[in-house]
Amino acid sequence: MAAPRPPRFDAAAEEVARTAAAAPDWPSLARSASGCLACPELAATRRHVVVGDVPVSGRPLVAIVGEAPGATEDETGRPFVGRSGALLDQLLAEAGLDRGQAAVLNVVKCRPPGNRTPKADEVARCSGWLRRQLQLLDPPAVIALGLSAAKWFLGPRTVLARAREQGPVPWEGRGLYVTYHPSAAIRFGPNGAPRAALAADLRQVAYLVGAREAR
Repeated sequence: MAAPRPPRFDAAAEEVARTAAAAPDWPSLARSASGCLACPELAATRRHVVVGDVPVSGRPLVAIVGEAPGATEDETGRPFVGRSGALLDQLLAEAGLDRGQAAVLNVVKCRPPGNRTPKADEVARCSGWLRRQLQLLDPPAVIALGLSAAKWFLGPRTVLARAREQGPVPWEGRGLYVTYHPSAAIRFGPNGAPRAALAADLRQVAYLVGAREAR
């Protein structure tokens, strides 16, 4: 079987990349992204472009990157506020990470119909927004939640379990941690391996981020 090819940037993706790169700050980027029409199917069915949550002031200790908004996120315009968000908040608190000091983002900013997995061209068209967000926020660490996010950072051949076992890997000057999405933890239950792994990984990030801040 031929190896999967990375998604090609079409004209819409290139336009998003140019617009995002020109944004001098977060408010400008958020305004531009909120009117994005690069993916016609997503634009026609969404309620909100879920740009992301960022700390009120200061550099985030970590950026948390998921796949795409769900129904609750689409309704409210905020990331990770449904069932997955509630579990993420719980596990962050248990690990000693304050969500208010984190940036919470998604690879794709609009909800795919029926919560389906984002298509490759949708990921490509939205890439400019996320790349510029990470440049502007400049977090020292990034957590990729789930396979779609892991592939965005590490490429289409990424295997989640293998990437997670590698621990933090360097990505554009910052540490990248790959772990399970909270939806997988919910699907496999409170005693399942994904929840235990996610909780352990968040504890590791909290420890390393805390040690860095203490220096």
